[in-house]
Parts: sequence; structure tokens; C-alpha cells
Amino acid sequence: MQQKEFIDLLKEAVSPYQCVEAAMRRLKENGFEELRYEDAWKLVPGRKYVMNHHDTTCYAFSVGADYKPKDMLRIAAAHTDYPYLRIKPNADFQTNGYAQLNVEVYGGPILNTWFDRPLGVAGRVALKSENPFEPRMVLYRSSQPLMIIPNLAIHMNRDVNKGVEINNQVDLMPVVELLSGEQPREEYFLNFLAEELGVEKTEILDFELNTFCMEEPQYVGPKQTLLSSPRLDNQTSVAALLSAIQEGTRGDGINLIALFDHEEIGNTSKQGAASILLHDMTRRILRSLGCTEEEIDQTIYGAMLLSVDVAHATHPNHKGKMDITNQPVLGKGFCIKEACSQSYATDAEAVAILRQICDRNQIPYQRFVNRSDVRGGGTLGSVASTLFPVKTVDIGIPLLSMHSVRELMGAADIDALSDCVKAYFSM
Repeated sequence: MQQKEFIDLLKEAVSPYQCVEAAMRRLKENGFEELRYEDAWKLVPGRKYVMNHHDTTCYAFSVGADYKPKDMLRIAAAHTDYPYLRIKPNADFQTNGYAQLNVEVYGGPILNTWFDRPLGVAGRVALKSENPFEPRMVLYRSSQPLMIIPNLAIHMNRDVNKGVEINNQVDLMPVVELLSGEQPREEYFLNFLAEELGVEKTEILDFELNTFCMEEPQYVGPKQTLLSSPRLDNQTSVAALLSAIQEGTRGDGINLIALFDHEEIGNTSKQGAASILLHDMTRRILRSLGCTEEEIDQTIYGAMLLSVDVAHATHPNHKGKMDITNQPVLGKGFCIKEACSQSYATDAEAVAILRQICDRNQIPYQRFVNRSDVRGGGTLGSVASTLFPVKTVDIGIPLLSMHSVRELMGAADIDALSDCVKAYFSM
């Protein structure tokens, strides 16, 4: 993968909506034909297809020119969302001449990293239409910082460096503007949004807008071996899957990527990995290619899934937080993640397959397991595999500062991850 292509995606994918928009554009520019689930499908071997699902999830797949029933179905999945602050309805309020916005926390961010940062707004807006059942949906991304969450000065918060609890409803309300006596004191943000969209304020029926850090990715270090950026979780995986589905060279079988929304809040939505759509869509793909019900079952249960999400790297200042024998570091390759609790859906057969793929292609990888006294996190793999019960392995780039507004990775690790998924889609 070209580093510039990766950096460009990090800059573009400021919300799940912009992530899917960027993915769809890249895929269609590279020969993927767009499908709609409500239309009839006539799939042809040797062709590539992409489908947008509710604007924050998308699926793309290629059918080998030599495709035949019972060829192995290979799937890789990642997620388009990340922890952020979501703007509530009726968000405008004022405090002593400050215009502010009412927000809520989405996912599990490290909250104190969101203070004192220039924040933009991105997502989609629902507008009035002639047909009530077809509201006009438009994507929006601010071109400039619109708000900031100021810290309380240390003089008024003497214990701040000892660790102070953050109250989501009190401490996280961003400042948007200073209001003069002549300015309207109600719906300041909504007025601005209407002006940005070129519509009347009354045309705005609802919105799904999140804040995003407007700081750009930056390489760090004399030899630029580190990359600091917002949204590495999980745009690293999205970038790797987009690259692999375009560059995979299998002539037989089906390669499929799924980019799900709502992983950070548990996957349980129509756009999440807990949706039945991946299973239903796979059956529809196979039916459209002429498979019988028996062949469909055989293909599905012989399939394999890569759940691609980030992993934890060993922190140099907190080495004791890691497992005593599995301590991945930045820059040494992606991680294979395992947990007997199945918070990572890995099994030995899937690990063996992936290790052989990497060893044959000289792709660097590491192993990650949580400390035995730490619960750790989870991924979409364990959720997706309950509805799609196939061989599954969890993999991803190791990070430091995971769920911070800026995260840190080894710059070379994106190549290892991309090469792994590409080989998986090629061998």
C-alpha cells in the first residue's frame, strides 16, 4: 500500500459516513460496480461489486473469472466508526455569552485527550422532501474548526495532575462561539448548519453529526518510524482491506470485505456486525451465481473470516501491563490476537492458516494475548462469527494510546497488514 493513499484515507474518514463515501469512491474508480440490495442481481464471474448499506457500512466483493461452486469464500471485516462526541438534538445552549453545544459520548474515548483540540463536525443531515418516506440525505463535513472544549485552569483544579473524574454532561460541553448582544441567542449551531447547507433552518429534520479532531497525521522521529494520527482505530484496517480487495489475484472463489459501523458500541445494529445481512448477502451472492442450496451451505461452512481491528502494543513506560510472554511492539508487524474467552474469535486452525500465509510471503507478524488478570477488549469477530460460524482469526496493527484522540503506530506496520490480507485474497 502507498503511504500517501493511507494518509489520505486517515484525513478523509472523519466519520463513518465519510469513511464509506471514501471507500465507495475508491472502489468504483477501480472497477467495482455498485449494487443495491433492493434491485435484482445478475452477478458475473470475473467482475467486482460494491454495496453501500445505510451510508456507514459497505460490502465489496470480487468473483474469480474461473469461479465454480465450492470454491473457498474468503472474508475480511473491519469497522468504520471510532470513539467520538456526538451532537445531540436541540444542541444549542448559551452560558454567560458563550455559545455551546450539548454532546454525548460515543464509544469509549480517553476523554481528557479531547480537551483543548480544534474540533470539526462531520456526518449526515436529513432534510425535508416531497415524499415523507424519502427524506433528502446529505453528507456534511466542516472545512474549519467549529468548537473546542477548554480545560479548567490548574489554579482552579489543583488536583488535575493526580487524575480527576470527568463528568460527561458538565465537563465535555464544547464552546462554539462568543455571542455579542446583537446575535441570536438560540439555535446558533443550527442556523450555521442551515447556512452551510444552503437551506432554511426549518428544512433540517434531524442529523447524525460527530465531532472530529482536525489535527492531521504526522510522522514522528528522526527516521519517521512512528505515525501519530487521529482515527488509527480502525482506519488502518479499513485501508488494508480496501487495498487488498483491489489487489488480490485469486482467479477462483469469492473475496469479500465488510466494513461495519457501530463496533465501538457493541455491533448490535442494522449496520453492525451483529446484523444478519452478511449471512443473507452471502447466500444471495451464491444464489445469483447459480449455486444450489446444498452448494450454498457447503461454501458458507467452508469459508474463513479475518476480523481486522487494532491491537495493543507494549507501552515502554508500563511494560507490566502486558502478558509476560507475548509483548508486541510497534514496527515489528501486525498482531494475531487470541483469547480463550473468545473476546477475540481466533482458533488454532485459523491461526495455522494465517501463519503459513505470512511465512510463505515473508510477512512479519506478532502475537497478542491479554494478561491473565486483565479482561481486555473485544472485536467484531466474535460477534460476526456467531451469525456466520466459520474459521475466524482476529488480527490488527499494534497501537499505543488506543482510543486517544491521537493514536500512535509503527509506520511500517500498515504494509505488513495490507500484505497479509492481499496474500489471503491471492493464494
